[in-house]
Amino acid sequence: MSTRNSSTQFDAETGNQHGDAADTLPRLALIAGPTASGKSDLAVRLAQMEVDAGRRAVVINADSAQVYADLAVLSARPSDAEMAGIPHRLFGTWDGAQACSAADWATAATAEIDAAHAEGAFPILVGGTGLYIRTLLDGIAPVPAIDPDVRAAVRALPVAEAHAALLIEDPARANQLHPSDTTRVARALEVVRSTGQPLAHWQARREGGIGDRVRLRPLVLLPDRAWLYARCDMRFARMWQGGAVEEVSALLARSLDPDLPVMRAIGVPEIAGYLDGSLDEAAAIAAGQQATRRYAKRQFTWLRHQTPGDWPRDTHENCLDSTRLVSLFHE
Repeated sequence: MSTRNSSTQFDAETGNQHGDAADTLPRLALIAGPTASGKSDLAVRLAQMEVDAGRRAVVINADSAQVYADLAVLSARPSDAEMAGIPHRLFGTWDGAQACSAADWATAATAEIDAAHAEGAFPILVGGTGLYIRTLLDGIAPVPAIDPDVRAAVRALPVAEAHAALLIEDPARANQLHPSDTTRVARALEVVRSTGQPLAHWQARREGGIGDRVRLRPLVLLPDRAWLYARCDMRFARMWQGGAVEEVSALLARSLDPDLPVMRAIGVPEIAGYLDGSLDEAAAIAAGQQATRRYAKRQFTWLRHQTPGDWPRDTHENCLDSTRLVSLFHE
């Protein structure tokens, strides 16, 4: 991910090449963190501080599960009470039958950010979906449409065979990927076969990012893992009791394509197993908790290693000091 003006925008004293020019750009806050890290509550606290100062603020979702209307419970979408009167955007906006790609979300998020700026409001992005954040700030690779015949042929290959082919046709990408990473191996192979250029060629030509036209004030939450995993377990158990089973039952009744993102969201396959009798309640809850912890671990790893090193990080342990963290955005 590009570091475009991130340090200047969060701390003007760093004096990087953007200098005073960055101060004239419209503000954009980003609170990123793994699931159950407390980022949604922090976003509301930050928005409330803006309101208390006589300004306006809008919270904009950057979580790939919370975009779906069908996943209010399982995505931990903020309730009306938790929103505390602060406008929230892109929460439950997509119907589950329509996949929301990173490009789709970035287009919608850009429009919401621009609308907030036009209204004199402070947009606050909150989420943990790295691909969404990267696409919004840095843009998207302009990969041409993949030839359907090429896609079908590549997707029909066993992953080991596809990876072996990629080692010949795009060795640089193949060496970056785990040989069993079915999705990424297939994507890289179909791109090079369909376009004649490796994926890296297109990624170097990213288009549409907004990182260079906003004064970004980022914060990455990287809490103690034991604390985080305990929160993941507790939250999934509460979801189970709070309507998650009924939510998945209603989703399954729609008979949607099982490959849609909404059908593969954390908790959906596990609860579906309970509903079809292949898992008992205890096993389904344990499986859902494990899937949540694994997802949190992946988010944690991405946020630690893929976000710019000059982005402020908070490594809180046992509790989130929201008052202190919110104050960082006003230093």
